[in-house]
Amino acid sequence: MNTTVVDAQNLARHYEVSRGSFKKPVVLKALDGASFTLDIGKTLAVVGESGCGKSTLARLVTMIEPPTAGDLVIDGIDVVRAGADERRKLRAKVQIVFQNPYGSLNPRQKIGSTLEEPLKINTDMAAPARRAAAAAMLDQVGLRPEHYQRYPHMFSGGQRQRIAIARALMLNPSILVLDEPVSALDVSIQAQVLNILADLQDKMHLSYLFISHDLAVVKHVADDIMVMYLGRPVETGSAAAILETPKHPYTKALLSATPIADPAHRKERIRLEGELPSPIDPPSGCPFHPRCRYAETRCRIEVPAERASGEQNVACHGVEEGRI
Repeated sequence: MNTTVVDAQNLARHYEVSRGSFKKPVVLKALDGASFTLDIGKTLAVVGESGCGKSTLARLVTMIEPPTAGDLVIDGIDVVRAGADERRKLRAKVQIVFQNPYGSLNPRQKIGSTLEEPLKINTDMAAPARRAAAAAMLDQVGLRPEHYQRYPHMFSGGQRQRIAIARALMLNPSILVLDEPVSALDVSIQAQVLNILADLQDKMHLSYLFISHDLAVVKHVADDIMVMYLGRPVETGSAAAILETPKHPYTKALLSATPIADPAHRKERIRLEGELPSPIDPPSGCPFHPRCRYAETRCRIEVPAERASGEQNVACHGVEEGRI
């Protein structure tokens, strides 16, 4: 039995950026060759700094935008070559929860209407059945029946995110793309939302593509991790392997910046010099080499390919050569 629900190979998304009337547009490579798989009932976390391509990847998987290159297979269907009917059916199976819960809800629409809307558009379900389904979903995410008739501004941030999760689940999807779903919430509320997501995953056998910059959160939710830098994966593997024995210098730097709630624990803080390069004008060779303390001549010339290193796949010449 095939347990893979998402299979992406060399996925890329490029944009043309205008520089004015008399100059040629330049190409911005927001995503430039990401390969990964996502299995039924599992969580793949995608981590990295702002600008690394995480949200672009989310838009491709949810079919908001088409890929510029590469292959994307969801639930056995080739998204790039699928017809309009196949894509419409797939969109019901892949839903997204955005970072800002208030910005993703219509402030003039009551919560009940917000939850019923996907059913009204995509099914021929009668009004009483839609209302019953929406009320049941409110209960699933820990909200009360009286919330049905309220507006978004009457809820806290954590409650709004629960509503956004409920709306995403109304069409009974198999894949949920979670784009920084708890980064706008207080830490105590984050734990509540993450617990709800874990319970829903068990009950509904959901697969999560969990996008985050916070490795402290990822540690509690991920089965596998893909670390991205400037549009490319630099390290992929099981969450346990990457968190216990990171191989890529960038992964090590990210982990060193993660706070630990133990005053007796001491660890070396790895500081990255400089800013993330522009995807419009990326550096030659390894995109990380301008900020890497292990960079050598080969790193400045040749783009590293992902290769197996222990339990992970790592794109680093230094790891490949045994220097790191």
